[in-house]
Amino acid sequence: MSKKKLNSLSDLGGFVFSTNENEDFSNFTDDTQDTLTPEKQNLEAHFSNKGRGGKTVTVIKGFLGTDNDLKTLAKLLKTKCSVGGTVKDGEIIIQGNFRDKIIQILQQQGYNVKRVGG
Repeated sequence: MSKKKLNSLSDLGGFVFSTNENEDFSNFTDDTQDTLTPEKQNLEAHFSNKGRGGKTVTVIKGFLGTDNDLKTLAKLLKTKCSVGGTVKDGEIIIQGNFRDKIIQILQQQGYNVKRVGG
């Protein structure tokens, strides 16, 4: 098994090493991102079938917030459309071409949504 090459200190996984016994670590906090209100969110609804074996999906991009809030929104969309989907790389992927229905649902929830692509 080959060893992974470390390119920067962030590759160590967020650990802080110090030999100073009196170091105050209270300044170091988690970089948690607060979720913006729906009125301040600018989401994009994309249609895609590339890299999925010809299967069509609707991709929602641009959500700014915590992973739990993103998953909650994805669950709402999957339930309303009665289809499957996932959350991956900060994007919501819904199975099928439900772009118009998803835009309508998100607008009812107060989100700003833009239709992107064909």
